[in-house]
Amino acid sequence: MTPEVAPRRAWAALIVLSLAACAFVSTELLPIGLLTLIADDLHRSRSQIGLLVGGYAIVVVLTSIPLTLLTQHIPRRRLLGATLLLFAVANLAGALAGTYAVLAVARLATALTQALFWSIVAPVASGLFPVAVRGRVVGLFATGPALAPVLGVPLCTWIGQQAGWRAAFAFMAGFGVLATVAVVALIPSYRPSAGGAARGTAPDRRAFRALLTGIAIAITGFLTFTTYLTVFLLDVSGFAESALPALLLVSGLAGTAGAFVVSRTLDPHPIGTLLAALSVGVSSLTGLFLLGPRPAAAVVLVAGSGFAYAAFATSVQGRMLVVAPGSTDLASAGVSTAFNAGIAAGSLLGGALLPQLGSRPLALVGALLTAVALVTLAMNGRRRGPGQDRRAWAARTRALLLGAIDPSGR
Repeated sequence: MTPEVAPRRAWAALIVLSLAACAFVSTELLPIGLLTLIADDLHRSRSQIGLLVGGYAIVVVLTSIPLTLLTQHIPRRRLLGATLLLFAVANLAGALAGTYAVLAVARLATALTQALFWSIVAPVASGLFPVAVRGRVVGLFATGPALAPVLGVPLCTWIGQQAGWRAAFAFMAGFGVLATVAVVALIPSYRPSAGGAARGTAPDRRAFRALLTGIAIAITGFLTFTTYLTVFLLDVSGFAESALPALLLVSGLAGTAGAFVVSRTLDPHPIGTLLAALSVGVSSLTGLFLLGPRPAAAVVLVAGSGFAYAAFATSVQGRMLVVAPGSTDLASAGVSTAFNAGIAAGSLLGGALLPQLGSRPLALVGALLTAVALVTLAMNGRRRGPGQDRRAWAARTRALLLGAIDPSGR
């Protein structure tokens, strides 16, 4: 059994883990905001610095499951503490890197810590709370990573602009040390198999396979368009470059709202919430294809896409904790792998189509792929309770679109 945790301590631990997730996402995207600064300082091309982001995602895809298997018997407090400490050390190495090769190795090490962190953090965080509120916990935890593009990346970019790109990496290293201390102080020590969320509450191998398939297809769809969002806003919607930061902020804030809204609905309507999030995504991407040249409509639909992406990402974590057929750590590693595979596939697909089709059709391609994911997950949900799932889907879609959901989930 998991040691009983006082509610105040559990919530404090949840906040720390959510902020750590924000730090990991911000670190993954760090070279984007600092690209020109790093390139000029290390005398490398911008495309070579861009590889520090793409290579990072590939490492996460390849190592999530193997690292989880290798560490499956290590107590969670010790493992999380060591992961965050290594995260700090890797970022410090990046800050001190004198060459591109050293920075690339530091990024490789950071990616390894991220692969492990995302494989174990959801079961650890949710296991501190009763089963009845785990959907809410997952949603509140997800506000941390959702804040990364809104708060974490801009903050690190500003630090880099003011004090040099190395200062941004050093800042992340310092946060990693603080997070390590907080995790060791707040997370109870227990065997992984004894964790409160070590196993799915309703294991279902077929449902889990459908979930992984749906994740990979949906994220490919979202990223086919989102990777080239700025190109779309400039070329199709006609915005000036000076408007891009504000538009990206709108998308990021909508994503934070999506994670929060889902926290209110995931416990009573887990499948309905998942399908509703994808429905909003399909509608938003289709709308961008049809109405993209209208700036006002584009702003609303970009917000809808950001909302849907975060809501979907949060919903699948909650679903994973239910249908995981074995260890939720391994299931979480599978979800992380599917996500990062979708990110890589979407960016590659969009990059291949962009020169031939332009950016506008990417929204339609993304919508079609997301619709395929919606059908895949809806068919699986239908086998488990067609009437209830269909009604929940419709109700949650209406509520998500209106953005006003009663806290009780009714």
